Parts: sequence; C-alpha cells; structure tokens
Amino acid sequence: KLSADFCRRGGHIMQQINKRQLYYQILNFGMIVLLLMVITSSESPIVVVLNGSMEPAFRRENLLFLTMGKIVVFSIEGREIPIVHRDLKIHEMQNGHIKSLTKGDNDALDDRSLYKQGQHWLEKKDVMGRAREFVPYPGIVTVVMNDYPKFKYAVLFLLDLFVLVHHE
Repeated sequence: KLSADFCRRGGHIMQQINKRQLYYQILNFGMIVLLLMVITSSESPIVVVLNGSMEPAFRRENLLFLTMGKIVVFSIEGREIPIVHRDLKIHEMQNGHIKSLTKGDNDALDDRSLYKQGQHWLEKKDVMGRAREFVPYPGIVTVVMNDYPKFKYAVLFLLDLFVLVHHE
C-alpha cells in the first residue's frame, strides 16, 4: 500500500511539473513574440505567404520575418488576411507622410483594386511590417489548413482526442 501511495503521489507531482513546463514554454514563446514585436515595430513580426502573387521571390509556404524593406505586409479594412506585396511607387506628401502603391511580383496590375473603395495609396496605418528575411517551408502547415478547412478541423479533432485520452 505504501508503494502504491508513493507512485500515485509521484505521478501527481510529475503532472504538476509537466504543467509547469508547459506554462513556462508558453510564457517563453510569448516573450519571444513580444520581443520581436518591439524590435521590428510590427504587430505581426512573422507571417506566412498564402498565395503565389509574389513568386518567384516568395513561395506560398514561406515564413517572412518583418522589419524594414521593399516587401510590405499590409492589412486592408474589411479583409481578414494580410497581403504580402512589393512597393511599386512611394509618394511622399508635403506634410511628411509617406504613402505607397504595391503590386505582387507575379501580378499584371497594381493593388489599387485590392484596397478599400476610394483608396489609391497605402498609408502607415495599413502597413503591418516589411519583410527582411524568410524561411522557405515552415508555413506549409498554415497554407494547407487555409486551403483545406476540413483538414484543419480533423487536426483539431485529433489533438482534442489526444488530450482527452492522455488526460491522466
């Protein structure tokens, strides 16, 4: 009875340690993302390219690290997913504000048709960041889940099932 009691308490202690390690890992990841946000001055320091409009420079599954550069990641009001395109023209206003016009490398026309109605230039508020470096393939998971929502739900279901089965 003593050894069974000891094993039960030992298992409980290990479970607490594993939870503590998980919380520590989540906290570390959050700190890294926060640090990247501060360093890059971008609300989203890492993004995944989701379509082929920037090929051959960037493929769909590329992971981009954002800072300053000619490749801009912007978000338009009414659109859920950010867009990754290159600055085509930069317009400096007399008051010092800078506006830009973008275009995908693989697109025939500039992005004015993507902007909200009546908007002809991107403003600072639209820009999430600018790509500086990229990693070729890690974004493939995001691309697959974006292209195949049923796959995403299947993965989430399997993860939930795994958590339920290994709940002890």
